[in-house]
Amino acid sequence: MKILLNKTSLTESLRQFRDIGFVPTMGSIHKGHLSLIRKSNQMCHKTIVSIFVNPKQFNNKKDFKNYPKDIKKDLKLLNQSKKVDFVYIPKFKDIFKNNKKPKIKMIKIDKILCAKFRKGHFEGVLDVMDRLTDIVRPSKIFMGNKDFQQLFLVRKYLKRKYNTNVIACKILREKNKVALSSRNYLLSRENLILASKIVRKLINVKKNIKNKKNKNKYLSIVKNDFQKQFKIKIEYLELRNVNNLKLSNTINSSRLFVAYYLNGIRLIDNL
Repeated sequence: MKILLNKTSLTESLRQFRDIGFVPTMGSIHKGHLSLIRKSNQMCHKTIVSIFVNPKQFNNKKDFKNYPKDIKKDLKLLNQSKKVDFVYIPKFKDIFKNNKKPKIKMIKIDKILCAKFRKGHFEGVLDVMDRLTDIVRPSKIFMGNKDFQQLFLVRKYLKRKYNTNVIACKILREKNKVALSSRNYLLSRENLILASKIVRKLINVKKNIKNKKNKNKYLSIVKNDFQKQFKIKIEYLELRNVNNLKLSNTINSSRLFVAYYLNGIRLIDNL
C-alpha cells in the first residue's frame, strides 16, 4: 500500500495504470468502506482510496470541527485489509489549487431531502468529487447507497464530464440494523440503542406503507409520532422514487428516506 500526499506523486504513481477503482472517503474508515474496497478489487486492476475531510461540504462549522478524524487508525485498517494499492491524503491546497472551475449551482428540482436542509452541502460534495475525479481519472468510482442522494447527484454530474462509471454498493448494517456510518463513532452506547429502535420501527413502517392509499400523508403522521416517542428532531421522512427522487405513492422502485438528529448528531438512512 503506497501513501500519496500530493497530486504530483499521485500522477506519477498512477500513470502506468488504466483500470483504476476509486473509493473516496472522509476517513473514519469502517466496514462499509472496506466493502467498497472489496468491490473495487473485484472489478478493477488497481484500487485507490482517498482520505480528505472536505470543509466545503459542511454547512455547519461545529459539525466540521467535530467530525471524527483518526488518520493513524484509518491507515492501519486499510493496510490490514491488504486490498488497497494507493491511499491519497491530500492537503486542502492540493485539491483546491485551481479555483478557475465554474461555481456549481443546484437546480431547483434537486433541492430536496438533505439539499433542502443543508445549504451548500451538495455544492461542496460535487465540487470536490469533480476535482478528485479530474486528478485520479478512475475508470470506476465506488460509493455506498446509504448516502443515496449524494450517489444520485454525483453520478448525474460526473456522467456529463468524465468517462467514469459510478458504482452503487449496498448498505451495510450492524447486527442492531443501524447503517454503518462514520458519524456512529460520535454516538454513545445509549444513542446507538435508540438508533436501533428507530430503524427497526422504520422497517415496520416500510412494510405497513404498502396498504396505505396516501403514503406520504401516512408518513407525516408517523414522523410526528416518532418525534414524540423518541424525542428526536426529524428533518424529513419521505417515500421517493429511486430513479428520479420524486415523491412517490407506490413502493415500486421507491425507498423510504429519513434524516434526524440524535443527541445533536445528524443521521440519515434509506430503506
